[in-house]
Amino acid sequence: MAAIAKGLSRFQLALVQLAVGKDKAANLRRAAGMVREAAQKGAQVVALPECFNCPYGTQYFGEYAETIPGDSTDLLSKVAQECKIYLIGGSIPERDGDKVYNTCTVFGPNGSMLGKYRKMHLFDIDVPGKIRFQESETLSPGNDLLTFDTEWCKIGVAICYDLRFQEMAALYSQKGCKLICYPGAFNMTTGPVHWELLLRGRALDNQLYAAAISPARDEKASYIAWGHSTLVNPWGEVVKTTEEKEGVVYGEVDLEFLGGVRDQIPVTKQRRHDVYSLGLVK
Repeated sequence: MAAIAKGLSRFQLALVQLAVGKDKAANLRRAAGMVREAAQKGAQVVALPECFNCPYGTQYFGEYAETIPGDSTDLLSKVAQECKIYLIGGSIPERDGDKVYNTCTVFGPNGSMLGKYRKMHLFDIDVPGKIRFQESETLSPGNDLLTFDTEWCKIGVAICYDLRFQEMAALYSQKGCKLICYPGAFNMTTGPVHWELLLRGRALDNQLYAAAISPARDEKASYIAWGHSTLVNPWGEVVKTTEEKEGVVYGEVDLEFLGGVRDQIPVTKQRRHDVYSLGLVK
């Protein structure tokens, strides 16, 4: 792996596990405050959870949906510029014409929007006796990946249920990403058994850092999030995590360590492209 310039081999990542309620304005104020706190403590890249501006649930998506730009993204832009950080804006319900998307926006240190990602794989599951949830009842899927460049590395963005799709993570790795951020809200059925396991799998399979950012748990909510926002390194180890309460998880992304893992076990050079391949349809 090419040598990394001094000072650009590692950066501080903050995962904001936000307590989200039904008051959108209060959610936005709380998110902005926690992002500012993270930046003051040295975070250079900060990520918010899925549906950071409203409760997660099909009954809420339409009610809280807004256009982009809008109130939520205007605030993200302002805070990113004020703190001079890269801000991964979790997700919000985005209204575009007659459709609603689960959308993540990313802002750079100058406040400009670097891109937006619309959740590609909708959360439609039915575990008898435990949980049934159908995002497709109110949401439409996106069709495009999102990567953005920083002075340290390229970062990819996906949302929650996307974590289950290794092909997507492999495409991000193929595009040169060294970190994938997954704002997500796993539940009390799948969270305890799948959340960390899937995150470690994505990091290990693709030899990159993987971060999952959850809302804090609200036992009174109609959909109860697992929490446990987590950062995993390319060796498949948990770098930092938390439990269910509101807070910020701080972790270091070390690109020299990543390069060492890829040199020691060079699977990216050993893939049999003469036998199989992976690529985008369009």
